[in-house]
Amino acid sequence: MADEALSIKGIREGLLLTIKPDVGEWPEIATKVAERIDEQRAFFKGARMALDVGSRIVRHDELDSMKAVLTNREITLWAVISSSETTLTAARNFGLETTLITHNDEQLETTPVNPEEAGLPGIVIARTLRNGRSVRNNGHVIIHGDVNPGAEIIAGGSVFVWGKLRGNVHAGANGDETAVVCALDLAPTQLRIAGYVTVSPEDKRRKPRPEIASVREGRIVAIAWND
Repeated sequence: MADEALSIKGIREGLLLTIKPDVGEWPEIATKVAERIDEQRAFFKGARMALDVGSRIVRHDELDSMKAVLTNREITLWAVISSSETTLTAARNFGLETTLITHNDEQLETTPVNPEEAGLPGIVIARTLRNGRSVRNNGHVIIHGDVNPGAEIIAGGSVFVWGKLRGNVHAGANGDETAVVCALDLAPTQLRIAGYVTVSPEDKRRKPRPEIASVREGRIVAIAWND
């Protein structure tokens, strides 16, 4: 089965796994999905995922096998989108949603980059991330607003916050130790870069200032953004 047979992208509600209809047998597809997730397991861990299978007929046992693949990787399958009534019935039997409302201005999608240009693609979100909101992207993430406590950002690249960073952030989630986290006021609940993790000290006397966090000599350090 070709790689183009499935795609995973970010949407407002979490992640959307799209499988093209009539491409490969279901066991082969389930294996391909497992391999794709295992390549970036830290990125997908804890995600909510919707499954779009188009017109493909997916039986109860097949859907159960896909749920098992995702559950074993700490991913929650919450919706199945299909034009097949057989597939929709199987989804409803599992208590899954069968409709998905997307908003184009909030879709989190990794777009192609000119091969002659270095770096990763990124997304820009021009709003504050409130408690409970989770943003995941394989590239960079830029927030024009605050990141409130209880919000979460997981990025394969770097994270830039043009505002207050108070939630959880994981840059370089696929193992990139060169990723950085920048904010006008850097005081996250938890900050991770690749496999390194730290928390902000509770210092009420600290004065907010732009800072950039990076991995140096085996630990995360934060310095003034303009240094």
